[in-house]
Amino acid sequence: MMNIRPTNRRFAALLLLSPFWVTPCLATATVSSQQLDVPQMAPSNEDLRLYDIATATQSDRIMSDIQTLVDFGTRHTLSDTTSNTHGVGAARRWVKAEFERISTQCGNCLDVIEVGAKVSGKRIPTDTQVVNIIAIQKGKSDPNRVVMMSGDIDSRVSDVMDSTSISPGANDNASGVAGALEAARVLSKYQFEGTIVYAALSGEEQGLYGGAALADYAKTQGWQVEAVLNNDMIGNIEGINGVVSNHTVRVFSEGVRIAETPSEAKERYFSGGENDSASRNLARHIKSLADQYMTNLDVKLIYRLDRFGRGGHHLPFNKAGFPAVRIMETNENYNRQHQDIRVENGIAYGDVIEGVDKVLTAKLTALNAISLASMAWAPTPPSDVKISGQVSANTTLNWQKSNQSNVAGYRVYWRETTESEWSYSRYVGKVDQFTFNNLVIDNYLFGVAAVGNNGNTSPVVFPGAAGQF
Repeated sequence: MMNIRPTNRRFAALLLLSPFWVTPCLATATVSSQQLDVPQMAPSNEDLRLYDIATATQSDRIMSDIQTLVDFGTRHTLSDTTSNTHGVGAARRWVKAEFERISTQCGNCLDVIEVGAKVSGKRIPTDTQVVNIIAIQKGKSDPNRVVMMSGDIDSRVSDVMDSTSISPGANDNASGVAGALEAARVLSKYQFEGTIVYAALSGEEQGLYGGAALADYAKTQGWQVEAVLNNDMIGNIEGINGVVSNHTVRVFSEGVRIAETPSEAKERYFSGGENDSASRNLARHIKSLADQYMTNLDVKLIYRLDRFGRGGHHLPFNKAGFPAVRIMETNENYNRQHQDIRVENGIAYGDVIEGVDKVLTAKLTALNAISLASMAWAPTPPSDVKISGQVSANTTLNWQKSNQSNVAGYRVYWRETTESEWSYSRYVGKVDQFTFNNLVIDNYLFGVAAVGNNGNTSPVVFPGAAGQF
């Protein structure tokens, strides 16, 4: 018998799955009858266009857009909606005009619309129309499949009900809206299989109303929402703890789906998936793209829905059952969030543009752009993913094989249960199942992704309702 040291886990796993290693002691992964046409070579795992997209965002344009939004004085949800120069109404009309200008430059490739709702609540005492500005870049072959980038138009000061005081909201969240505009400029030069939506959402500070309205709209339109990238504060580099850095970013994601039903929760309780919601695997996918296509940017996966005890505009999409994450700076400065502009004891308070770093904002915009582009070019994530193998030496993954022309095949993934990211993968061809011989289901977590002809791969799908997209 061959002994394999525990420290060589990766080598051991590769031996277990190698089709050329056959002994009575170490079995191999076997194929089903549908796997006889597996190609000898896996398709490329790179799309060279993404390297260009990663360096295409322009920090000066982003900062100019942030300054324009700051110059509206306040963008509070309850502020003036009739002025052409001041208040949330003027701000959202400018955003709409800017999306329309971008669309004109790409031959009207964007459908620019308003999506809103009349709402009231604890922070909106009277019925108020909350209006989102949405730019839709329709996919050429799979237009119903949607990936989305969002930022928030509205701003606030110390008193969440103060709709008249100057509230620049430069980082929170003009940076996110400016990022969505810049991503549209960059990506509108390309055509994609799936649809990309750029969203400037309203009513976030008053209760996440804009996101809820857009999530409802997506459902009524029958959109198959694969990913929502909520960008909320992507420009600050000087943390309240004294750390200054412009090369890291946090991606927050839910572990267990908030939209999970009681029966799905019972299934997950016995089969696993607490750390493998579609949102969590979306976050892992974003990190893998950054590692491949970007330099000097480290993605920190934060395994919680949002910052401790706080919330953001990805939550309404999670509640609607859509995969959604929050992308934001790593180093927050609370003196620059939700504060009246003032100086006290030598400390400057307020969310002014001087607190926005143009290098970081451009980097995080680029992270969004490559993520949107890769997913819109990639095939749809596998559907109806199932797993079996209890009380067995073998583990089998099954999924619905796609008839999309851009699907080259599938890649299976596995990791130990204590690993935070996918450790191993293997391309298995254009099949609908794969069996891992002598890899016990109890000791690993498994998933599968669709591989495109163009080098792009979908996010990994964990089996069952816990991980479905």
